[in-house]
Amino acid sequence: MQKELRVAAYAVCVRDGQMLLARWVAGDGSRHWTLPGGGMDHGEDPYDTVIREVGEETGYAVQPAALLGVHSVLRRYPRRLGTVADFHGLRIVYETQITGGSLRYEENGSTDMAAWHALDEVERLQRVELVDIGLRMWRERPADGHAVPERRT
Repeated sequence: MQKELRVAAYAVCVRDGQMLLARWVAGDGSRHWTLPGGGMDHGEDPYDTVIREVGEETGYAVQPAALLGVHSVLRRYPRRLGTVADFHGLRIVYETQITGGSLRYEENGSTDMAAWHALDEVERLQRVELVDIGLRMWRERPADGHAVPERRT
């Protein structure tokens, strides 16, 4: 089994009762809303990663305002040629504030759209678990920076 580690930085950006999300396009073509953000480049600081990724996916310039926490996820999934990947994702989640730019969609990336969504409507969106984790971190501000996801029904 091949071990894979992915370290990424994500933004929780809430303004006027709305949350900024990006729509991720999965390998099978399905689309799910997610927090704007993504993988760190080698040697990149996660603070700089979240600024770069939000800009790429949404068009906005952001300033990280607070480190909300770190979330770790483990998954196993099939790879090519019948192998299995043992995936470990480490997600660094920041609260961010818009400092410039304007909303636009990413071209030739992993997302195809970015949009603001009313906080009370987020739970009805087709979304990845990371959105719920980020919202819990933002609302609860866990002192230890750890948010365990709740199971959806």
